[in-house]
Amino acid sequence: MDITVDSLTYEDSKPLFDFEYNNRAYFEKMVPSRGNTYYQYETFLKQQIAILHEQEQGIAYFYLIKDRGGNILGRMNLVNIDRIHHTGYIGYRMGEEHTGQGVAQKALLLFMNTIKHKGISLVYAKTTTNNIASQRILEKNDFSKVEHNDERFEMNGEAVKFVHYKRYL
Repeated sequence: MDITVDSLTYEDSKPLFDFEYNNRAYFEKMVPSRGNTYYQYETFLKQQIAILHEQEQGIAYFYLIKDRGGNILGRMNLVNIDRIHHTGYIGYRMGEEHTGQGVAQKALLLFMNTIKHKGISLVYAKTTTNNIASQRILEKNDFSKVEHNDERFEMNGEAVKFVHYKRYL
C-alpha cells in the first residue's frame, strides 16, 4: 500500500476527529482512554488548535499517515522535544482496519527519515507489555529495548507495564 506521512494541518481536524471517534474502542484496548470530553468535537478542535500551535513553535510535531486517496490510516507524533539534548518521544496509533498490513512499520520508517531533518538525534518510545505488535514495529525500525518499568498498572482489567525503547538517528 502506498502511504504518505503528512504534517497535521487545521484542515485535517474533522477527518482526524472522525478517525479517532471511529477507532476509540479499538485504541482503548491498548492505551489508556483519553476520556469522554476528547470525543466531543468542540473540545477536540480546541486541542487541535493547541497542538498546531506547538507544531508551529517546533516544540512538537504531529503527522498523519494517509493512503493515496488522502484517507487517514493512523497518526504519529514527536513530543517532549529537548533541543539541548536533541531528543524527542515518539507515539503512534493505527486505525483498526489498517493493522497487520505493514502500514505502521512503513510509516515509522518514513517518519524517522522526516524527523532526522528536525535536529533530533535520539528518539524514545514506549509501549505496553501487552502490545506485542507495537513492540515488533519498533524493533523492526531499529529501536532497542532499554527497560521494563516495574510499575504495573491496570488497563482494561489486565495488569501491564511499560516497555521503553530508544533509537539513535
